[in-house]
Amino acid sequence: MPHTLSAAGTIQTQIPVRELLPWAAFGALLLLALYFVGAEEGATALINGTAVHEFLHDGRHLLGFPCH
Repeated sequence: MPHTLSAAGTIQTQIPVRELLPWAAFGALLLLALYFVGAEEGATALINGTAVHEFLHDGRHLLGFPCH
């Protein structure tokens, strides 16, 4: 990795996009999972019906999300 020295004497390292992409994908999947567990019902529902709500119902209570 290339290093550069800044005026304050600290070393700055460039992070290649190739190394950052897996972490960005993991973060996106984590946010998507959190949405489905915490908010997938009612007015914010992306999927019609109660199938997702019932499938994730116990996980909601375990994580402290109100759903009734």
